Amino acid sequence: MNSVLFQERLLSLQNNLFNFACMLTSNREEAKDLLQDTTLKALDNEEKYIDNVNFKGWVFTIMRNIFINNYRRIVRNQTIVDQTEDLYHLNLPQESGFDSPDSSYTIKEITKAINSFSDEYRVPFSMHLAGFKYHEIAEKMELPLGTVKSRIFFARQRLQELLKDYK
Repeated sequence: MNSVLFQERLLSLQNNLFNFACMLTSNREEAKDLLQDTTLKALDNEEKYIDNVNFKGWVFTIMRNIFINNYRRIVRNQTIVDQTEDLYHLNLPQESGFDSPDSSYTIKEITKAINSFSDEYRVPFSMHLAGFKYHEIAEKMELPLGTVKSRIFFARQRLQELLKDYK
């Protein structure tokens, strides 16, 4: 395939590629960047295209691979290398709340918030935190499974409300 025909076919796919990029990124600006990267990569690798291969599939595969590589790069950059002696922060995402001392909660604050719950919410929530399964909590407390699940859910919501100002 000659270069002019290749470029014409690539230009005719721009709208389809942009729609696919929007679906992948869920963001118009990122989709435009992905479209541009894909177009440049296709033009750079024009000599690698085999004429009998599905052109549209080839270009869409380039876009998908660029998106996956970018996503993996972002994930890799968001993890921190643990330099602590006991590997406490091993592969913890950077948005963990441990970025600065004043953005992290102390166990004392969390325990105080949990202890402020009434017994009907505190007991099942504490048991769940201790590692009990829902059905085990239901058996021990002699409550229906749905009741235990809803109480733990509401306790989680309440805990988030109580601790939201610390972020």
